[in-house]
Amino acid sequence: MDFMKLLKSLEELLYELVSWLLFYPLTMWRSVVNPLRMMRYADSELADRPEDQYEDTLSPPLFLLITLLLSQGLSTAFPTSYDPTIVAKELGSGSNLLIARGVVFGIYPLCMAVAMLRQQSVRITRNSLRPPFFSQCYVAAPFAFIVGLAFDFLFMPHAEGVTIGLVTLAFATLWYAQAQVRWFIQARQTGVAKAIGAFSVAFVCASVVAFVIAIVIGLEAKNLAS
Repeated sequence: MDFMKLLKSLEELLYELVSWLLFYPLTMWRSVVNPLRMMRYADSELADRPEDQYEDTLSPPLFLLITLLLSQGLSTAFPTSYDPTIVAKELGSGSNLLIARGVVFGIYPLCMAVAMLRQQSVRITRNSLRPPFFSQCYVAAPFAFIVGLAFDFLFMPHAEGVTIGLVTLAFATLWYAQAQVRWFIQARQTGVAKAIGAFSVAFVCASVVAFVIAIVIGLEAKNLAS
């Protein structure tokens, strides 16, 4: 009986992994083309039963993690002025690097979700934070992928990719900004100026916190490796 349960679990795992080949690009396409619709979709799905949620897409946090994993894999194909073996040695493994990326880029949906709740004068609790955080993950994933690609160009040897890296970084920021400003306008029924201000404050706070966390993780990893 235990063996049959194991086979059943493996069957479900295999189906889940293979289904990602279809639902991941579908989720990415929808998030890039119509981010606001995906954010509304994430909010509505949380009202369903757990087994009925996200039937035709990936769940937002999982979508973000898979995107970071793909971004991490893509980075290995780029020539870099930094030795990737040193980074791997300092963090201990590729999974630790993925966790570190997840924490850093998870700050953006967190800060945006907190900003939205404050705009709506809603008390911040684990339950009230979940819907806006989940919806934000759909927008954070494409942003994180493009930003990762931008830094891959920026870290190329002899500054070969600086120009294209800066252009890519600017594109990622502009795309992320327009989606967030529209989200603030729609959710709060506020003006463009207030929406831009709310986004700017949240984005700067997220960037500062993410930068500090990245430094702390790097220093801790370096200390553990030495």
